[in-house]
Amino acid sequence: MPQKFTVSELTGLIKLSLEEGFPAVLVEGELSNWRPSSTGHYYFSMKDPGAKIDAVMFKNRRSSLRFEPKDGMLVRARGRISVYPQRGNYQLVAEEMELAGQGDILAMLENRKRALAAEGLFDDERKKPIPRFPETVAVVSSPTGAAVQDILNILRRRAEGINVIVLPAPVQGADAAPIIARRIEQANQWKLADVIIVGRGGGALEDLLPFSEEVVVRAVAASEIPVVSAVGHEIDNAISDLAADLRAPTPSAAAELVSARRGEALETVKAAARTMTETITDRIGRARLLLKPFDPEDLEYRFRAILQPRLIRLDDAKEQLLENLSGRIADLRRRLELASTVLEAGSPLAILERGFAVVTREENGEVLRRAGQTAAGDRLRIRLMEGSVEARTEQCEIEANG
Repeated sequence: MPQKFTVSELTGLIKLSLEEGFPAVLVEGELSNWRPSSTGHYYFSMKDPGAKIDAVMFKNRRSSLRFEPKDGMLVRARGRISVYPQRGNYQLVAEEMELAGQGDILAMLENRKRALAAEGLFDDERKKPIPRFPETVAVVSSPTGAAVQDILNILRRRAEGINVIVLPAPVQGADAAPIIARRIEQANQWKLADVIIVGRGGGALEDLLPFSEEVVVRAVAASEIPVVSAVGHEIDNAISDLAADLRAPTPSAAAELVSARRGEALETVKAAARTMTETITDRIGRARLLLKPFDPEDLEYRFRAILQPRLIRLDDAKEQLLENLSGRIADLRRRLELASTVLEAGSPLAILERGFAVVTREENGEVLRRAGQTAAGDRLRIRLMEGSVEARTEQCEIEANG
């Protein structure tokens, strides 16, 4: 007969065997389900294609890390094997951990991301604006998942009356990706909504893989309806986030982004209308108070009181201008008469009119001013006021001073 053990005895023997048999190990594998706890410890798994082992790194060893661990990384962990009797499982207690290179999943995702980016599927020019007040929201997710419930609760609270269409699809597993892509295509084919939310709750890297499959990424990029990607928690990433028109850190955040508070918007409009009405009423009241003392006759009197002095000033200016013009004209007239008198006094015709004559030599037209300029026998021409006379010099009498 085999020896009988209690559960505690058997677990104690296993614990002793494992912990003494593997006091120090160096394990290489791919990180999975990395989750820091509120107490400061790190809980995670390490796996390869054939197996998986749970692991923990206590907070007193955190300072040994030289990188930020993420799901999919290929790492080497140095530590010991420990058994946790209360759960009956064993785990690796990691003392140190270092990168061993990229894990297969991360390498595959990075290659796929580069290939799709080269096609322009992530370009900002392809992004469509998210409607602020959509009438209908389509949700592509598991209908029984917590993500759908969170979305429905937030939409019900923030935008009562908004239509929500849940397009059911598995969110993990090999069959998830083609169904998710088909739901997005159906929403566009039948124009079921104004915006589509595609997502699920958090999970390990491999759980989120359907949202990084090429068929889903292409369906998101090709959607004519704006798509909000809400995959996992804030630290989780999927390639569909890059192709979507907007990435939300969580499904709840996606619901908030597509459901502006309509009640608040309505109250804002009403408050603005009240403010505008009060302002206009106040201004009209003040205008009436200012106009109340004025009746038509009083307004005419005030207008005349303002206008009359200006009319008087205009008349005075006009009279002064006319007076100045008259004086200027009279002065110019006197100056003209004086200039005319002076001009006439110096005119040769005026001299001739007083009985004088101009005597010139006939042969060359020389004007004679003295008797010595001519001699007996010279032919002369005498110019009178009217006409001229030809003459001949008979005798010259030269005065003593000439």
